[in-house]
Amino acid sequence: MTEHMQQFVRIAQRAPVKRGAAERREDFSEIYREFDQPGASAQASRCSQCGIPFCQIHCPLGNNIPDWLKLSAEGRLEEAYEISAATNTFPEICGRICPQDRLCEGNCVIEKGFESVTIGAVERFITDTAFENNWVRPIRPRRERAQSIGIIGAGPGGLAAAEALRRQGYEVHVYDRHDRVGGLLIYGIPGFKLEKSIVERRRLWLEDGGIRFHLNQDIGGAVSFAEVRARHDAILIATGVYKPREIAALDKSLVGIVPALDYLTASNRKGLGDDVPAFDEGLLNAAGKRVVVIGGGDTAMDCVRTAIRQDAASVTCLYRRDRANMPGSMREVSNAIDEGVAFAWLSAPEAFFGDGHVTAVRAARMHLGLADASGRQSVEPIAGSSFTIEADLVIKALGFDPEDLPGAFGEPSLALTRWGTLKVDRRSFMTSLPGVFAAGDIVRGASLVVWAIKDGRDAAAAMHELLVQSAAALATAAE
Repeated sequence: MTEHMQQFVRIAQRAPVKRGAAERREDFSEIYREFDQPGASAQASRCSQCGIPFCQIHCPLGNNIPDWLKLSAEGRLEEAYEISAATNTFPEICGRICPQDRLCEGNCVIEKGFESVTIGAVERFITDTAFENNWVRPIRPRRERAQSIGIIGAGPGGLAAAEALRRQGYEVHVYDRHDRVGGLLIYGIPGFKLEKSIVERRRLWLEDGGIRFHLNQDIGGAVSFAEVRARHDAILIATGVYKPREIAALDKSLVGIVPALDYLTASNRKGLGDDVPAFDEGLLNAAGKRVVVIGGGDTAMDCVRTAIRQDAASVTCLYRRDRANMPGSMREVSNAIDEGVAFAWLSAPEAFFGDGHVTAVRAARMHLGLADASGRQSVEPIAGSSFTIEADLVIKALGFDPEDLPGAFGEPSLALTRWGTLKVDRRSFMTSLPGVFAAGDIVRGASLVVWAIKDGRDAAAAMHELLVQSAAALATAAE
């Protein structure tokens, strides 16, 4: 313990300066300014250095948060970066997009009258500073191994695994169906939460470390899975889940009812300078429209806040539970409200109206009942409570399920769970195909970026262990 810490009794909680709502509605730039070093050090010094760090326990990656907070408070930022990077492949990304209010900060033990430590913003500041000062050094393995690994999916899970395996000296090739590296970090998450230059900076760093990317690769289509498998000693599938969940028993054939990911991808591609006909033609563009977003998670918040920036006439979020039960970040909900989004709490869609094109959504008021198996309160419609919201664009943000994986990869022998995700051995991450592993949402189901990073790192460690054992067995057999 040093005199630098436990300053929460003297220094108030403060986040980096947030741009005003009117200003940030006009662009897709990140809404928070950077901390300066005195500001970051002051906030880091609020950490109580408690004996049982619940912030670390509730971080999926088990980040050594008290350690790098202490180093930041003392101005030892390069050491703080080394500690942070030891457990997290992309701390500057997690610092921006993780729901800290539900994870590390939400479990800070500082009494709530003093408020929690501003962990995410300090994490972001540490790594951004490290890049600015060239402390983020390229991957340089101590030895090069003869084995080659193919990773299908250039999202956060696949990239985390690629970095870990390259550090062990493997030749690593990453395949992706898109034309850019990053997966949902590029095409799903809007720039006001994560500017694309941050992801591009990591791509360049990974390439500099020797990782090879193969983009526009339709594995299981134009390129057979068997062909990719034959090129490498092991394969890791880290493709995520993208099939949108539907609203049961409702007619969704009207033009103007679109999946959230289609809408966000079009917006992100337009921001990247791509030609996006569906955006230009207005099919995936909220400009001038009355927008209704159905759902209450982080994807729904991304949609409503994107629609605001596209100059929608109005934006309403329709959610069947109340604000306290929303699965998304409370911080994102507050930002959406500040920016002009209206919320229809305890409301669920009953029908869509329109003549070829959607014109309105009929919804019913809901009543919260007893808790279900997940611990969340069940919802029941209130008889006679229906109301109508006019809408020119309805965005479904109800979550994602796995696609038909064996069909997608042309590999019917890939075993699935009853939820449609890839079935793996929980310790080795190996699928039903020898030498083929899987990690991230394709195994876990739709989840947070930080969980994908953890799964990618854990899968890489398991793959390394098995590949070392395999190489040793071959060497023994050859003697």
